[in-house]
Amino acid sequence: MHLGFDTAGLLLAVAMVAGCVDTMAGGGGLIVLPTLLMVGVPPAAALATNKLQGSGGTFVASLYFLRHRIVGLRAIQLTVVMTLVGAVVGVWLVLQIKSTVLQAVIPFLLMGMGAYFALSPRLGATDQMQRMGHAAFSRWMAPLLGFYDGFFGPGTGLFMTLALVSLRGYNLTKATAHTKILNCTSNVSSLLYFLAFGEVYWQVGGIMLVGQVIGSSIGARIVLAKGAALIRPVVAMVCFLMAIKLLLDTFG
Repeated sequence: MHLGFDTAGLLLAVAMVAGCVDTMAGGGGLIVLPTLLMVGVPPAAALATNKLQGSGGTFVASLYFLRHRIVGLRAIQLTVVMTLVGAVVGVWLVLQIKSTVLQAVIPFLLMGMGAYFALSPRLGATDQMQRMGHAAFSRWMAPLLGFYDGFFGPGTGLFMTLALVSLRGYNLTKATAHTKILNCTSNVSSLLYFLAFGEVYWQVGGIMLVGQVIGSSIGARIVLAKGAALIRPVVAMVCFLMAIKLLLDTFG
């Protein structure tokens, strides 16, 4: 695929914006996938290339949060492993059955989640009481979230953040940081599948990977500087935008 200077610049800029938004709230694919299709990347290759650049973005954000000790990797080893297991099962199962039911249901779940964040001004402002312990969350919720990302995908980061806030009692900054670790895990497992069976557009993916690194670094700094005050409205907005996009894709 031949890329002109203007197309390369567009891909770089889009990836920067997507990386920043994705780090803060998730939903970067909502920006990236339509752009890849618009510049002429075939649908299957667009999914594979999106996982390449998305994996880079979540990896950079994860490193930033680990360096600033917002997340302790040793403490969440089991959660990471179980997320990986769930994602692998999801990627395998998506080859066996269609995900049309999820495609119709998920937009309404996203709208409900967006309303929940928008109408709960104190949600995630501080750590709250835990409704599920670390071991139970790792064994049950982590593989379920990983499975969803491997099987369907849209809104994974948002669902992870909500699960960590509502079940583990994390504040939004802490939940966002942990989400990046888990999302990076499920992204990389999906990417490995696409590398084996899909077609990655390396030139396009490489340009967008650079943009993702820049955007994710900026987003991670904003998360630590602004915290829940900025994350909450961004999460709500992304929920509704992603829900509208999925509804249009499903019902035309």
